[in-house]
Amino acid sequence: MQVDQSPLLKMYDWNSTPKSSQDSMLHKYTPFKLEADISELNENYRKMIPLLIEAAQIMDDLFWYEAYGDKEELMNSMKGNAMKAYASINYGPWDRLDGNKPFVEGIGAKAPGSNFYPKDMTKAEFEASSIEDKTSLYTFIRRDDKGELISIPYHVQFKEEVTKVSELLKQAAALSEDAGLKKYLTLRSEAVLTDEYQESDMAWLDMKSNPIDVVIGPIENYEDQLYGYKAAHEAFILIKDMEWSKRLEKYAAYLPELQKGLPVAGAYKMESPGSDTDLNAYDVVYYAGDCNAGSKTIAINLPNDEEVQLAKGTRRLQLKNAMKAKFEKILIPIADELIDPSQRNHITFDAFFANTMFHEVAHGLGIKNTIDGKGTVRKALKEHASALEEGKADMLGLYMINQLHKKGEIDGELDDYIVTFMAGIFRSVRFGASSAHGKANMIRFNFFDEMGAFSRDEKTGKYTVNFDKFQDAMSALSEMILTLQGDGNYDGVAELVSKQGGIGPQLQSDLDRLAAKGIPVDIIFDQGIHALDLK
Repeated sequence: MQVDQSPLLKMYDWNSTPKSSQDSMLHKYTPFKLEADISELNENYRKMIPLLIEAAQIMDDLFWYEAYGDKEELMNSMKGNAMKAYASINYGPWDRLDGNKPFVEGIGAKAPGSNFYPKDMTKAEFEASSIEDKTSLYTFIRRDDKGELISIPYHVQFKEEVTKVSELLKQAAALSEDAGLKKYLTLRSEAVLTDEYQESDMAWLDMKSNPIDVVIGPIENYEDQLYGYKAAHEAFILIKDMEWSKRLEKYAAYLPELQKGLPVAGAYKMESPGSDTDLNAYDVVYYAGDCNAGSKTIAINLPNDEEVQLAKGTRRLQLKNAMKAKFEKILIPIADELIDPSQRNHITFDAFFANTMFHEVAHGLGIKNTIDGKGTVRKALKEHASALEEGKADMLGLYMINQLHKKGEIDGELDDYIVTFMAGIFRSVRFGASSAHGKANMIRFNFFDEMGAFSRDEKTGKYTVNFDKFQDAMSALSEMILTLQGDGNYDGVAELVSKQGGIGPQLQSDLDRLAAKGIPVDIIFDQGIHALDLK
């Protein structure tokens, strides 16, 4: 039957030829329909999906407030559907793929702390304040009637919205025929009312046989670029690919052994990764909030709670359909333009999938707490923690592939993973400095360039990986990152970001070639009940 499009796709003709600067901005993205095989889902699970989508749409509204403030006020102030569409993609008037540069006239620079803190608050004022829960993941910092800083818990600020979400999750739990999913949804419905998420995180890790999954609530802290303290609301609704998930089960067992072999001094790998870790593949059918803003997530590693990670591990979710879209629509065209023909055959989807998957697995390696009593790495490194953690995961993911390939546990040529990884740097660096992933890739490109890990042909403008030096660079950068994290060395990380976190003229010129070729930077989704043909 004929199905409708998502509201965002109705706002603009995405098949049009760019004729203006606004068109060029929009054409950084290419549409992709989020479909999944739901034929194996019974009637109850089919009824559950619309409830979860409704809850996810509320996460969208909450993230708009966290990222910007009053969505309706902004939308009403703009003329033309093209601008409104771009604001919808970015959850505000700042271009997430261009260092958060404002694209609406009269709008100033984006506050590093987004809407989590008062715009006029200084770091000195915050650090001198006696607010007990000021570094909590789940509080807004505001001013009282006297102008003094106070905190407001998320569940208080969003009381009406989370009450509705709680009810929707309870209804979904009632429909579940999987005991683990029922328990998780029930506990999550309570957690959104209290901001106490640990018990539901534990329950989420205990789920094994659930055909549907949902990640919902305040999760990642990328949006807070002032301190990296505050979590932002988001949601993923997922259909589990049982066959692919079965293939991935074996890799989690290698985590303790791989931790011991990390290329760093013993003090920086003393923690033991949780043993109850599993890997699963999914088709994602709905994105909302933080994960849907600007560049789209294609794999997940959760929970972020360090206590839960050390006690039980994490779950790594590979979003197979979204991953396939980025590979076909973005990575292959990038490789055709920038990778030397002699190595072009090493670009494969299996390598892209593995690189992405082991990136998420590698979040569980290394260290969560500093070795000198400064607390967690996340709190010690503040606003730089996310970028360094993403850089660590990229490096240690490749390290894992290297080690597992030696054991014969991974198929294909090792060169496939390395060249695909190199092409992936060009893909991710285009996310810009406002993205933790973009910043991590800038650092890595510049570090690898200095170590001769690749060369560039001046005539063709194409890159060739130097495999031996690439391996050396991988080990050196891994050791540096793990040491900075373990030491909680804020100043050292700030220096690394300042020195290596920019895009040089030559790289910018090459990235401009990609834009001139019309290669999109990322994807937007046609998603929802209509995309699944749910009646």
